[in-house]
Amino acid sequence: MKISFETPDQPEVISLIADLDAYQLTLYPPESVYALDMASLKQPNVLFAVARSPEGAAVGCGAIVVTPEFGEVKRMFVSPAARGQGVARRLLGALETEAQERGVSRFMLETGPYQPEALALYERLGYARRGPYADYPDDPLSVFMEKRVA
Repeated sequence: MKISFETPDQPEVISLIADLDAYQLTLYPPESVYALDMASLKQPNVLFAVARSPEGAAVGCGAIVVTPEFGEVKRMFVSPAARGQGVARRLLGALETEAQERGVSRFMLETGPYQPEALALYERLGYARRGPYADYPDDPLSVFMEKRVA
């Protein structure tokens, strides 16, 4: 498995993001899905990583939006065939490492209550539940989490 920082506007990655959107819409109504669009993912303050199989196929992706206050984890997704192999853990680790090199010491994220695997992963990696942050509403279909690093 190779993880690298790439642009999100590649056909394989666009397909992964479309799969993520479709999956989230089976769990939550559209007004409770706080996804970044492609234009937002291409901004200079966004770190975007892609996990590729040994054959080079894109099997996962994730982003961190770097702000002066924190880094926000967004668009984490691993294709169903690649799950259970530590891809999400490695993706998030690579993103956090790069964000820390850019001065980020506090990470935030919003996910949903119907994604127990994601919640368990984030908790294992040191994220703790908290209240809403930034411009997010207090949505009962949102779980907000935070992680601080030295």
